[in-house]
Amino acid sequence: MSEVLEQLLIFVGLLVCLVYLVKCVSFSKCIFLHFWNVLPRSFLKSMGQWAVITGAGDGIGKAYAFELARQGLNVVLISRTLEKLQAIAVEIEVTTGSSVKIIQVDFTKDDIYEYIKEELKGLEIGILVNNVGMLPSFLPSHFLNTPGDIQSLIHCNITSVVKMTQLILKDMESRRRGLILNISSGVALFPWPLYSMYSSSKAFVYTFSKALQAEYKAKGIIIQVLTPYAVSTRMTDYLNTNLITKTADEFVKESLNYVMIGDETCGCLAHEILAGFLSLIPSWAIYSSMFETLLLTHYTNYLKQNSHTS
Repeated sequence: MSEVLEQLLIFVGLLVCLVYLVKCVSFSKCIFLHFWNVLPRSFLKSMGQWAVITGAGDGIGKAYAFELARQGLNVVLISRTLEKLQAIAVEIEVTTGSSVKIIQVDFTKDDIYEYIKEELKGLEIGILVNNVGMLPSFLPSHFLNTPGDIQSLIHCNITSVVKMTQLILKDMESRRRGLILNISSGVALFPWPLYSMYSSSKAFVYTFSKALQAEYKAKGIIIQVLTPYAVSTRMTDYLNTNLITKTADEFVKESLNYVMIGDETCGCLAHEILAGFLSLIPSWAIYSSMFETLLLTHYTNYLKQNSHTS
């Protein structure tokens, strides 16, 4: 009996070592790619002629539109505000020479996808960036105190990812190449109290993306989920930037270095380090009343003091 127990403990120990070895290798790749961009410049363009970006009117989506256009792709900008889309389209065409198509829709609705399908017909789409999303409350708050329409959040954060992927993945499968980047969040990596709706909606994106990559990797399609933490955008009230909080342009440029790293990445080295640190905190501490008080007081004060709309 003691020999069996000893063998079991050895096996568990080896398994734990293997898990941490894999994490160390993945982290080492991030460090390497942070300083040396080994992705061929032609790689992104080789996926197809067009890139489709949802939520392209602001922040991360807008930054992806410009960066992919600089890489030589034509871009389809999809968002709600026509004036913003028109202005961005003109700027991209003038500064990069790429062609731009705009589609004005509201992703909080669920009756928009036939229209999008018609507008995308005939385009060779090599890259899809599922970026559109909404944060019910910038400041931490209890579920029943969260402002906004819950159904709108579900349509925007969840339905959009599923429907847009469904529209575009089929053609990628037939061409046996394509890249889908799904923007989730660091708060999707474990349930995050006081951001319950946002955290759980982004957890869906995380799980959906990893499952799809397992299904379609053998068919030449890369499906990667990104789990960033703080990025200074309109959604985050333009938080002051620092070592952790990145501008949208900084985040996007670095994240594109990691498209070959695997099915998930935080998108930048600073956020990988932060994620590693947070993973060491036991769940009982995160779900404790002390942590909740910390979020409602010190963290809330930090957000108010460091946002540009405070």
